Amino acid sequence: MNVKDIKKEIQREISMWVGQKQNLTEEFIRQQAEKVFENLSKKFDMSGINKDKVIKSLSADFLGLGPLQKLMDDKDITEIMVNGPDKIFIEKNGKKILSDIKFEDLDQLRYIVEKMLTPSGRRVDESSPFVDFSLDDGSRVNVIIPPLAVGGAVITIRKFLRTINNLDDLVKLGTLDPRMAEFLVACLKAKRNILFSGATGSGKTTTMSALSSYIDEQERIVTIEDALELDLRQEHIVRLLTKAANIEGKGEITLRHLFSNTLRMRPTRIILGEIRGAEAVDYLQALNSGHGGCLAVIHSSTPADAVGRLETMFLYAGLSLPTSTIRKQIGSGLDLILQHEQYGDGSRKINHITEVEKGPDGAVLRDIFKYEAEDVDEKGAVRGHYKAINKPNFFDVFKKRGIKINEDIFKPD
Repeated sequence: MNVKDIKKEIQREISMWVGQKQNLTEEFIRQQAEKVFENLSKKFDMSGINKDKVIKSLSADFLGLGPLQKLMDDKDITEIMVNGPDKIFIEKNGKKILSDIKFEDLDQLRYIVEKMLTPSGRRVDESSPFVDFSLDDGSRVNVIIPPLAVGGAVITIRKFLRTINNLDDLVKLGTLDPRMAEFLVACLKAKRNILFSGATGSGKTTTMSALSSYIDEQERIVTIEDALELDLRQEHIVRLLTKAANIEGKGEITLRHLFSNTLRMRPTRIILGEIRGAEAVDYLQALNSGHGGCLAVIHSSTPADAVGRLETMFLYAGLSLPTSTIRKQIGSGLDLILQHEQYGDGSRKINHITEVEKGPDGAVLRDIFKYEAEDVDEKGAVRGHYKAINKPNFFDVFKKRGIKINEDIFKPD
């Protein structure tokens, strides 16, 4: 009898108790496994089986995420990428490498996918072969399964970093400098509308969560997300989550549905996890109707591209508005774009803090701060520096709201 068959036998035995026993512990798993081993040893030769190794593997499956649990526990790993049962890549210190961890087979991989999915209430099957959701610790997960993924399920886990709580932590990491941090906190308190832009994995959501920690406890915050990613610690938070269609294709609740409802909830702040489609219409209308201090994420490579994407998404909604009108809405509603980039050495930086203004032909962009990469040292690390470029034209807003900020931080370098 091989290890795979033994594990399945023990799993069947333990599964009978799952749901009946409230505290499934490693000791309980060991006890049940010992019984199965004792019964099997009467029928089969078990001398070549490492009992402790089998029990540890079972404990990892039942109490954690199987082979992935070791990677989840490693604080230096920021991302886990499972390409089928035999290849698990990790991002560690900004570098992507192939780990030595593997699943035993496709069955174990499917079991772990289902275990991760169950608490989220979402599903993945042939009719809906890919899904986004969050784990209990805030880590973001994407799963895509065969036949779309050849060779087994593909899992991408972007781990939630509890080491980053505020902008000071990002300053220590070199994501921005103290001047930029001071400016962003002032903008948040002054209820400027901020768009967090960048490619996948560039740090947009991390920055938004860190900046959100400075929102006053008295404010009513409403977050709208596809998967629970934001880690806000204020008391007065309403968290809204989209809902996928059921197996009959009915009951879908989109970001746009939630955004429309949010405007009736008297929010002080609206935080949108990601703008990706027609909800851009509702977002821009909210910005232009007095809802200050809105924060949102968008995927784009430059501040100008972020504005262009908003414009394109607005057109997706099918509204027959002139392009000039859309551009003016962007220019009058949006105040600031934070552009993020991940460099070749794995470091993440805010390389542009850009002011958005309304011009005669639409949105006008002015850099307030920027990061200039200079060269790469012998260890492959990017070297550069942050520069102050311009004083924001909305600086008087800080004075009117009684927000103290050192004007010298805007002196050009």
